[in-house]
Amino acid sequence: MCVIIAGGGIAGLSLGLTLHQIGIPFRIFEAARELRPLGVGINLQPNAVRELYDLGLKPQLDRIAVRTRQLGFYSKTGRTIWEEPRGRAAGYDWPQYSIHRGALQMLLLEELQTRAGSDCIKTGAPAVGFANTSEGAELWLADGRRQAGDIVIAADGIHSALRHQMYPAEGEPIWNGRVLWRATSRIAPAKGAAAMVMIGHNDLRLVAYPISSPDAEGKVEMNWIAEKRLGPRQSWHREDWNRAAKIEEFAADFEEWRFDWLDVPDLIRGAEKVLEYPMVDRDPLPCWTQGTVTLMGDAAHPTYPIGSNGASQAILDARVLGASFLTNGLSHQALARYEAKMRPVASKIALANRSGQGPDAILQRVEDLCGGTFDAIEDILSRDELEAHARAYKSIAGFAVETLNSAAPTIAHTTRLI
Repeated sequence: MCVIIAGGGIAGLSLGLTLHQIGIPFRIFEAARELRPLGVGINLQPNAVRELYDLGLKPQLDRIAVRTRQLGFYSKTGRTIWEEPRGRAAGYDWPQYSIHRGALQMLLLEELQTRAGSDCIKTGAPAVGFANTSEGAELWLADGRRQAGDIVIAADGIHSALRHQMYPAEGEPIWNGRVLWRATSRIAPAKGAAAMVMIGHNDLRLVAYPISSPDAEGKVEMNWIAEKRLGPRQSWHREDWNRAAKIEEFAADFEEWRFDWLDVPDLIRGAEKVLEYPMVDRDPLPCWTQGTVTLMGDAAHPTYPIGSNGASQAILDARVLGASFLTNGLSHQALARYEAKMRPVASKIALANRSGQGPDAILQRVEDLCGGTFDAIEDILSRDELEAHARAYKSIAGFAVETLNSAAPTIAHTTRLI
């Protein structure tokens, strides 16, 4: 009995920890020769944090992450559109965390190897395909080896080889004409040491939040993402977490964004290294599963980085897969029930993000109504409308406060398959 996992990112490592917790043997095959802490900041929503706590990772998360307390939306002129509490401050039983993506991946890797042994993950082993067999499934590796197991899980990202085998005519990820520049800068926090801010509108936007506690000078490591719409007819580079960009390519667009609570040009120019990344996704799939092979994480549902749901959804995939194995064994039925629960939600999130229904849609609404200039937001939008917008996305993404707090654990702490 064994589960074979292609990919050692957040999705694959979360699944490995889950399988170890419930007593199911597994092996992970990762394309990179060495796992390194790539990327910049991400957010983990309370629904995913709950699952990581159930994996016993609370002390480690508190050590390397920031408990986000507030999310605010601001016009291009720095005026406040909407501010709301997040995580425990919003009434959740679990916090929201802001964390460096690479730090989270390294935490998951170290915990998994400590618990399951260093040989549970094989690096330098890219997956190139799969086959269903009479005894389960095989993962095909680039060196010609075939790894047999009861189940094969594709956690190999947006360029998944296994997804491509399932859908060979799908083509490259879909670019929406926007480019993201991502970095961190050492700076005094904006709106508090645990506040996340979103500024601007659809054509030009900036998101920033701390991923460290204040130092002796009161400064934090501020993660930021500058976003600009170039237009879908323009070309851009293939997405790559490790491509460096030049600040002068985009800094001038934000030169006027100087507010009494944040100097955006100062923030941008304070970065030592900036990474560029086109905003891409893929169309939702009609099916993730073929026989005893299924997709998870970005291999299943890559989406725009809006609403802080990418990593959270990958973690939820892992936990729901584990729960389904407990109920249905290592079987096609287990994969089908996992997909039935997760695919509709993931598809709704992806389509909401793509169609401008994400939480940041309120920025463009205000830009359309008044160009981002107003004396009081109530003169532009009622509080009822603002509150309804904030609630709607939480409901789509599955982390409405009352729903999450009242839900039973995905996996009971003492439950094991064998």
